[in-house]
Amino acid sequence: MKLVATILTTVGSAISIGFGIWHFFVPKIWNWYSYIDKSATELVVAVRAVNVFFSLALVLLGIVNLIFVYREPRDQFSLATMLSVSVVLWGTRSVLQVIYPQGSQNAALQYGMLGTFLFALACFAVSLFILVSQKNMA
Repeated sequence: MKLVATILTTVGSAISIGFGIWHFFVPKIWNWYSYIDKSATELVVAVRAVNVFFSLALVLLGIVNLIFVYREPRDQFSLATMLSVSVVLWGTRSVLQVIYPQGSQNAALQYGMLGTFLFALACFAVSLFILVSQKNMA
């Protein structure tokens, strides 16, 4: 795998891990639970569980991408699979940010998020393209 693809995968993975770690703290930072009726305890538990699961999944996805891109000998198929998962994840998040934008109360936040999502998508998509374009991929 070319050095540029390794660097791009590393950057995309760092973004995934960073968003995952940050998201563990988002409910507290943005006071999520103040918007939920106090009597809806199951909803609070569900939102907390989904956020923890999502945050952990992002962190683990980033770590697994790093493991696959740096391990020797490199398993090209496994790396291509993980890069594909990352492309689908960040592609979906980018589309959702366009259709249902978050941070719309602040244009810098809204478009900053979109830019970051698209950048992560580009990192993984270019890495995947480079990987599958190699003659020895099979």
